[in-house]
Amino acid sequence: MRIDAAQRIQKENRVRAAMDRLLRGEIPPGGGCDIKTLAREAGVDRTAFYGNRPCAHLRTEFEQRVQQLQDAGQTPDPKTAQIERLKSEIDKLRNRLNQANSTVEELSDFRTQALARLAAQHEEILRLRATPDPNTNIARLPPTRQKTIGPC
Repeated sequence: MRIDAAQRIQKENRVRAAMDRLLRGEIPPGGGCDIKTLAREAGVDRTAFYGNRPCAHLRTEFEQRVQQLQDAGQTPDPKTAQIERLKSEIDKLRNRLNQANSTVEELSDFRTQALARLAAQHEEILRLRATPDPNTNIARLPPTRQKTIGPC
């Protein structure tokens, strides 16, 4: 069915009005800032935006305006902005987790090395206490008397 010029202008006006609403961030529930939602809001069949159809130029205009907003750092769709923010937050948290894991691994290695050194030192001390070397001039001191505190 062919439409006349007045109907075409009316359709374009509906599409442009819906386009302006979407780009202002007035996204309907269950929709997004995309061609599908634009077609639904304007009351136009979505296929009218593709190929050599009457609204194809409006699709390119809409996509250019969305791209301009994104280049300016604005996101008309709050869901998209939230998704981008959450992706960024996930990346930061992954980096922090990787740093924490590497720190834990380093500290665990350090702990293992420290325990091994302490054990070796303890064994050396026990060995030195048990058998005095006759070739050294080390004299054993008598044990000291414990001081008592109090009236006893």
